[in-house]
Amino acid sequence: MKKLKFGSKILFVINSLIAFLLLISYVLPYIPPKSFATLSVLSLGVPLLIISNIIFFVFWLLRLKKQFILSLVVLLLGWNYISLMYKFSASEVVVEDSNFSVMSFNVRVFNKFEWLPKNIDKNSIIEFIENNEADIICLQEYPRGQRMSLKGYYSFNATYKKGIKGGQAIFSKFPIVNSGSLEFPHTNNNAIYADIVKQKDTIRVYTFHLQSSGIETDVEKLKEETSEHLFKQVGATFKAQQDQVELFLAHKAKCHYKTIITGDFNNTAYSYIYRKVKGDDLIDAFEEAGSGFGRTYDFKFFPMRIDFILADEDFTVNGYKTFDVKLSDHYPIKAILKLH
Repeated sequence: MKKLKFGSKILFVINSLIAFLLLISYVLPYIPPKSFATLSVLSLGVPLLIISNIIFFVFWLLRLKKQFILSLVVLLLGWNYISLMYKFSASEVVVEDSNFSVMSFNVRVFNKFEWLPKNIDKNSIIEFIENNEADIICLQEYPRGQRMSLKGYYSFNATYKKGIKGGQAIFSKFPIVNSGSLEFPHTNNNAIYADIVKQKDTIRVYTFHLQSSGIETDVEKLKEETSEHLFKQVGATFKAQQDQVELFLAHKAKCHYKTIITGDFNNTAYSYIYRKVKGDDLIDAFEEAGSGFGRTYDFKFFPMRIDFILADEDFTVNGYKTFDVKLSDHYPIKAILKLH
């Protein structure tokens, strides 16, 4: 520090703070939000912390200053975090007769409140879905009041079901032999599931929409929020998500079928919520075969991946795609899977 000019010293102090925050974030997946809700909020900013440390590393390196070591060491310690954020090359789709595809898409109530241009509606979303012909389709924020009918598909919760919340729907080209809903208390959110028969195998498919933080994505509106309010709001959301995930995991533990989990987690791959759902026995389709940032949510500040397709290790991921289409505030994702 002694040989640095005053301006460079200030930059290195900022660098040190950002490196420290990234280092702290590495333990967040192991800290329940109920224990430390405020700290868990940091998981949302991990992509920004990674990018910032990369910038500082390059900055000091180009100036031939040994300060580059700080960010380099922190980045190397969390190398797996970088692979969660960005995949440098996509795996080529492996074409096999036994392949089948799973799509997950938060359709944001078919643009009911016209957040997007008026021409984006249920029909444009149906057209997209039909053009991409996924074998299993899981939808979140699906309005049963505008029920959707897809030719050649069985469905669950696509039409009104007494005692079951709307918001989620599953469509399948394969027969659905059993289905149900796990209602989350004190919220409109829930998880639904369908037991799907593919040839001689029965597969349990879950889809859910975990509690939303309600954070504004509009920059001007976000500026009006105080940091204290934002931290309290997101912390409360993560606590609610923990309750929902605990209910979900207790339900999943009773299932003996090979399982696929899809949905809008409203949280990132760096969170306690993601780690608990993924566990030790599931694989993330994006990690296996995705490319780029895998952004699934239209957040203006940095790429956010909050929608996931997870599958038992009994499945091989033979392909993965994030669709760059503006039909919602989320982007559809699709995985090509093969059952061993």
